[in-house]
Amino acid sequence: MMKRLLIIALAWLPLFTSGQTLEECQRAAERNYPLIAQHDLIARTTDLTVANIQKGWLPQVSATAQATYQSAVTSWPDEMQAALGQMGLDMKGLAKDQYRVGLDVQQTVFDGGTISAQKRVAREQGSMQQAQLDVSLYSVRQRVNEMYFALLLLEDQMRLNQDLQNQLSASEKKLSSMVKHGTAAECDLNNVTAERLNVVQQMTTLESQHRVLMGMLGTFCGLEVTHVTKPQVPEAAMDNNRPELKLIDSQLRLADAQEKALDAALMPRLGVFAQGYYGYPGYNLFKDMTGRQWSWNAMVGARLTWNIGALYTRHNDKAKLQLQRETARNQREVFLFNNRLEQMQHQEAIDRYRSLMSQDEEIIALRQQVRKAAESKLAHGIIEVNDLLRDINNENAARVQQSIHEIEMLKQMYDLKYTTNN
Repeated sequence: MMKRLLIIALAWLPLFTSGQTLEECQRAAERNYPLIAQHDLIARTTDLTVANIQKGWLPQVSATAQATYQSAVTSWPDEMQAALGQMGLDMKGLAKDQYRVGLDVQQTVFDGGTISAQKRVAREQGSMQQAQLDVSLYSVRQRVNEMYFALLLLEDQMRLNQDLQNQLSASEKKLSSMVKHGTAAECDLNNVTAERLNVVQQMTTLESQHRVLMGMLGTFCGLEVTHVTKPQVPEAAMDNNRPELKLIDSQLRLADAQEKALDAALMPRLGVFAQGYYGYPGYNLFKDMTGRQWSWNAMVGARLTWNIGALYTRHNDKAKLQLQRETARNQREVFLFNNRLEQMQHQEAIDRYRSLMSQDEEIIALRQQVRKAAESKLAHGIIEVNDLLRDINNENAARVQQSIHEIEMLKQMYDLKYTTNN
């Protein structure tokens, strides 16, 4: 008997020690969820994109090599060529085959804010991707909540099952003594024993479910969950801080950044350049008409460009951005509307369970009195065992209902907390 009590005590020891809290499990699950790695990947990708855009201020260098053959080239008029020939000058003119190997360097001096606008767009796109990831990760909390409160309910049912076993064992001992003294029938003892064994079987099922769910929660959180503790009643939700709203805000900021980029596209651009090549002909065409030698040639200058082609699509582009804003604002209204409905449903459920709980204690007290009276009647031989079993089960059912009401109300409170992210 002592060995059995020791085994039971060791089995229930985790229930009286400190275990993982709901908040600890939620944080661990978010850290363990594979999707969390994308936060760093998005940040690094955004940094690389911005760095590439910033390189637009670096000199743009291009190397070229070309060979051409022309159908006609610049040449002296026949009369002038004849006159120069009489003077002993051989003016061959330019060759039709021409060659050059060169290098072009361009440096932007003023870009009208284009690079700055592009960097802002890239950062806002990265922020929007991070916000989308936060929305996906937020659902992890709900999955943890479901497993966590299911474990709480199972542990309460296991505790109540053990209490029921203890009550049936006590009645079994009394009946065993009564059978020995001839004041009770052995069939009554067998009836109670069978009921106790049925409750033991229920405990086996509960323990199996508990092990499976505990393993699932541990795997999901990436830690060894030994025991879950009943969380405190959360504070009443005030503001709505759901990540979906932050995602919509990031979409609006991205539209603003894209509009700035449209404005920058209309600005003129100023740059300096340098060109150099080695080939034939060079810039001195008169000299190259008398000889066909390759030469070094160079040119430096400044260039102002103003591309007004962006005006053609500007009106439509701005209209599209405005539609994006209106779509985002509509998504916000839809989300808040549905979110308020969810809050109302959770609050109604909380009020319902609170109302039920206000009567649970009274029901349990009455069931307990009936059960005790039945035990007293059984001791005096004025009640059937089946009636006693019914009263014991009724009291246990009342306690189970109280446990369900309490945990379900707590779960609804945390579901409401999840709905508003408070």
